[in-house]
Amino acid sequence: MHVKAIKTHLIQPGELLETILDRYIPSISEQAILVITSKIISICQGHVLPKTSISKEALIKQEADAVAETRENPYGIYLTLKNNILIPSAGIDESNGDDVYILYPKDIQNTAIALWNYVRQKHSLEHLGIIITDSHTTPLRRGVTGIALGWCGFEPLYSYVGKSDLYDKSMRVTQINLLDALATSAVLVMGEGKEQTPLAVISDAPKISFVSRPPIPVEEQSILISMEEDLYAPLLMGTTWLKP
Repeated sequence: MHVKAIKTHLIQPGELLETILDRYIPSISEQAILVITSKIISICQGHVLPKTSISKEALIKQEADAVAETRENPYGIYLTLKNNILIPSAGIDESNGDDVYILYPKDIQNTAIALWNYVRQKHSLEHLGIIITDSHTTPLRRGVTGIALGWCGFEPLYSYVGKSDLYDKSMRVTQINLLDALATSAVLVMGEGKEQTPLAVISDAPKISFVSRPPIPVEEQSILISMEEDLYAPLLMGTTWLKP
């Protein structure tokens, strides 16, 4: 697998994503996966707010679907739920913004589908993947990796269910989350600081089954798991979630 980060100019609010892709993705190969950081999507959508207009605490409570109740908050970061994802501070970001809060993108999945349609038609491709990424934290681990917020063009999971392990025993539950695995690879090469590389192209990724249509609702839901079924249910269900 090969992951190439792509440097761009400093993206400004109101720019068209399609124009940016035309400029920096002049060509793309069949069965490639185009990765776009969610931050430039939010910026292009104008989904930013001046820091002087609202406090971050108020903005988090405004944007989150639910906020974990806490008595103390020494870091000023809230644990929240947003679009069925456990994420700090409702995905609101201050880094790489000019005195603004950069909010979670609007209509992420439909944006991914629209960009998939645009790039696929422009370059006359049968098979293309699109992933919209964000950085993400893992409990009890320092640092960030990557997570996919939206996608199109390929099956999101690779299942080992029914396949044999090394000792010819049938596997029952193991699946690979291809979306987040690919997102993590892309976030690694795109970086988190002043690299100015909000795009990446992944080629020759293993275990990918491309499809020539957008995902149907049941496929979009297949990547999600309910709080009750989650491995971390004792922690999640033991938390008091406040609905803003």
